[in-house]
Amino acid sequence: MTSREDQPGDDLDPRIRRTLELVYQVEGVVAAKVWAMPDRVAVGVKIGTGHGQGEVMARLEQVTVALREPGETWDFGLLEGDA
Repeated sequence: MTSREDQPGDDLDPRIRRTLELVYQVEGVVAAKVWAMPDRVAVGVKIGTGHGQGEVMARLEQVTVALREPGETWDFGLLEGDA
């Protein structure tokens, strides 16, 4: 599990770092974590007040599409509590 706050940028896998960069560019995202497993990536986000969940989730899927490998599954969800 990785997030922008958890580790210095130099310690992150370049693909995870790029995923976090893209996710944080989506308007409404205030916190994010990325889990990378074989054939699966999961992205959890906290959404700021005043931003629609459906719109933010759809935008996350759009901005990360270029990072996906063939046969790989990407899941997106909300983080609960303190991210």
